[in-house]
Amino acid sequence: MTLMCNFLRLKLIFIKNDYFSSLEGTFLKWISFHFLFTGEQILLSDNASSLAVQAFLQMCELPIKVVCRANAEYMSPSGKVPFIHVGNQVVSELGPIVQFVKAKGHSLSDGLDEVQKAEMKAYMELVNNMLLTAELYLQWCDEATVGEITHSRYGFPYPWPLNHILAYQKQWEVKRKMKAIGWGNKTLDQVLEDVDQCCQALSQRLGTQPYFFNKQPTELDALVFGHLFTILTTQLTSDELSDKVKNYSNLLAFCRRIEQNYFGENGKGHIPLRSQGKKEKQLILSLDQSGYTCEKL
Repeated sequence: MTLMCNFLRLKLIFIKNDYFSSLEGTFLKWISFHFLFTGEQILLSDNASSLAVQAFLQMCELPIKVVCRANAEYMSPSGKVPFIHVGNQVVSELGPIVQFVKAKGHSLSDGLDEVQKAEMKAYMELVNNMLLTAELYLQWCDEATVGEITHSRYGFPYPWPLNHILAYQKQWEVKRKMKAIGWGNKTLDQVLEDVDQCCQALSQRLGTQPYFFNKQPTELDALVFGHLFTILTTQLTSDELSDKVKNYSNLLAFCRRIEQNYFGENGKGHIPLRSQGKKEKQLILSLDQSGYTCEKL
């Protein structure tokens, strides 16, 4: 299995996108934003992380070209999606992308004082430790979700038997991680309770403000939106996860606000098509229609 997976990684080579411009001084002329196929492949956690990064880039008003590729996970320097490609530089995941963009003169949190920045980072850790981990648990440790959705979607781009080998390898890696962080013996009810406590903390911090730090969004807003919006709009084997978010009206209003301001008629972005369960097919729009380009291996 290891030899086959190494062979796959050799095949899934990075292909340079010549049609994107390089950096000009500190101005990001074009950002190539890469993530997995949305209609048939992408999973809950990857979709949430990808949407969080796209929301952050939209909030920074940076020009992006969205590219969905079946091998995006193997193109990423960290092995995780999404990643951005600017000139000859490739950066993956929200934290490093925020730092990279900040180094080029674009920041959403410069107006915060040191105490607020520390608080923002603490809430971002909460989201990653609770919501992201819960998403991973649900899609790889809940047997109903694994059998009905996860294995078929994760292995979608690959031929038999590689599709099964890679899916089982990924499941083993995630379960090992869950054991290491103390989630290995948790039940689904306990995980859902953790999600509820996280949402309660976020709801209390948001209050009646439009964003977590009053009138302007930060990377925390992008991160929370990515996860909550994806949870609310992704069809799983049950509605238990999304029902936890729906209990907090201000979080629902927060998601609608960001969707309208940055992805709706008032915004310039396009929300990636969400994963909807293995039986439902979705159309991948062409570049001319939506700003997306999708490439297969």
